[in-house]
Amino acid sequence: MPLRIGHINYANCTPIFAAFRRQFDCTEYNFIQDVPSNLNRMLAEGAVDLCPSSSFEYGRFPENYLILPGLSISSIGPVKSVFLFSRVPLEKLDGEPIGLTSESATSVALVKILLKKYFGFANSYFTTSRPDYPEVFKSCQSVLLIGNTAMKWNDRYENLYRYDLGELWYSFTGLPFVFALWIIRKECAAARREEALLLSSRLLEAKRVSLTMLDELATRCEEMSWMSREGLISYWENISYDLTPLHVEGVKRFFEDAVEVGVLGVAPEIRFLQHD
Repeated sequence: MPLRIGHINYANCTPIFAAFRRQFDCTEYNFIQDVPSNLNRMLAEGAVDLCPSSSFEYGRFPENYLILPGLSISSIGPVKSVFLFSRVPLEKLDGEPIGLTSESATSVALVKILLKKYFGFANSYFTTSRPDYPEVFKSCQSVLLIGNTAMKWNDRYENLYRYDLGELWYSFTGLPFVFALWIIRKECAAARREEALLLSSRLLEAKRVSLTMLDELATRCEEMSWMSREGLISYWENISYDLTPLHVEGVKRFFEDAVEVGVLGVAPEIRFLQHD
């Protein structure tokens, strides 16, 4: 049975997956595309074996997973694809209901941390599955969006205030924010260890190669239908795909803050897939 790899269908995943498919024979893998929240659920249920998954998913069920070393989807400052859009300035959002994308777990936890711990706000939240402008603002003054939708809104609706969550996190902590970790189910890592280790090595190679082919990717990827070539390259160059010790410190801080504001029970230990 092929290893089942979840593929987030956002622009931030395009470089590594494109490089991976170019460098290696992928007939031994089954790629399953979806948004982060659905892939979190499939990973938890065992419908996929591994994927770049919300960091918050690992925080919720660390006993089920291991982290692939050296890989993440992170920002060191602005991320440019996770925004809190608002009709009023941020300082006026205290006590206001906040609309939340249904596609995310990590960014939802992050906005709650930022507003409660770092701004001292007391907000209520509701999930919106269809963030249609301006319909969503009939129920709130502000909405959290991620991925391609957030990038399109950022270009389209100049009348809105927009706050980049990666930038806000960095301004308060000085640490990278890790939106997604590459997570593998422990049972898969144990039963198919050599395959898992090989895949981990291949993904690290794909990450390295992807940085050399951004210009080529930007001329033929589907994001070109709504982004400029220069905009895509700038976005990809801004993303950090690494998982350094400093990134891990950012993950730990995120989990600690999540516990402090009550969106996570316990801050988990970070455990990696390792060679013997």
